[in-house]
Amino acid sequence: MAVLEVNHIKKVYKARLGAETTALQDVHFSVEKGEFVAIMGESGSGKTTLLNILASLDVPTAGKVLVNGKDFTSLKDDERAVMRRKNLGFIFQDFNLLDNFTIEDNIKLPLVLAGVDYKSMDEKVRPLAGQLGITDLLKKYPFEVSGGQKQRTAVARALITDPQILLADEPTGALDSKAATNLMKQLREIHKGGQTILMVTHSNVAASYADRVMFIRDGEVFHQIYRGDMSRSQMLDKICDTVTVLMRGGEENDG
Repeated sequence: MAVLEVNHIKKVYKARLGAETTALQDVHFSVEKGEFVAIMGESGSGKTTLLNILASLDVPTAGKVLVNGKDFTSLKDDERAVMRRKNLGFIFQDFNLLDNFTIEDNIKLPLVLAGVDYKSMDEKVRPLAGQLGITDLLKKYPFEVSGGQKQRTAVARALITDPQILLADEPTGALDSKAATNLMKQLREIHKGGQTILMVTHSNVAASYADRVMFIRDGEVFHQIYRGDMSRSQMLDKICDTVTVLMRGGEENDG
């Protein structure tokens, strides 16, 4: 069953003097419940615009985006905000934590905004913190912990509402290689537990943890790789080969 359906979306930005820039041409795909999908592409390919539309932070010029069969592109702003809060979790490259809140309070924030009682919050925080290895950090503040620990806090905050889809925007971009590897292993484990994940990344290594990698070029889906029974190292090799083709302008090496 598709939890996310992207139906022929197009996005055109208009400048003041009438000039137009087409960020997305005709993007069409679906994501099954429990799937882990990575989106890759060079800067300017349209992947960030696509993520913003999937996050309901922007609306397409044409086409539809459906979550569990419900088209949210036609909703009013306040309705879209409710849909976003109920269905989506977000992980950002720069963590987006509040420095004057403890790690625990940062994780609880989405539940506070949703009006959840404190007892229920505590029952949700503890197992998540244990799973992500941050239980001993709950009373600390973001400026007291490492980048990897901040990102794991952000993951916990994103998962605390039991989202239908976890959206990750360059989640390893601000991490060193060790912290990035640890984070991706944890995301893979979270995915194995049934969580649907959609991740935008520049990192070939991060993308190799996904079930499927979609490559965006010039506002369209250029190519896809499905893991199938490939190992992670085999998946990484396939991704590197495709990135090389993209860098050559999409032409296969005929030599």
